[in-house]
Amino acid sequence: MDKPLKISRASQLTGLSKHTLRYYEKIGLIESIKRAGDGHRYYTENDISWIEFLNRLRITGMQISRMKTFAHLRRKGNHTAGKRRMMLEDFKADLNERLSDLNKHLKAIEQKIGHYKELERIHAKRNKS
Repeated sequence: MDKPLKISRASQLTGLSKHTLRYYEKIGLIESIKRAGDGHRYYTENDISWIEFLNRLRITGMQISRMKTFAHLRRKGNHTAGKRRMMLEDFKADLNERLSDLNKHLKAIEQKIGHYKELERIHAKRNKS
């Protein structure tokens, strides 16, 4: 992507609505997007990459308040890299715990599916007799 993109294209690329993009800018998740003389927002490749990362955080369950803290640290510069890494490591640990819990639930569901398949097999066998 060489040339800056209007909000409609940024919306398509990121999967976020125009409203959400404006909201993210308003609450400080996205730095102020440059505007042209016509007043339209124009997103750069860096903006899109950052928004895609924010999407990953949101989809995996990071709270907006934590995302805002992360974005604030990012704007402060590279000297905050350690704090940002620690935030991501903490979040990763939370995700791993949630994944472990989800895997336990998945196994229980798989066992129940197996139980019902066995009941169906027994029922079908009885009906044939």
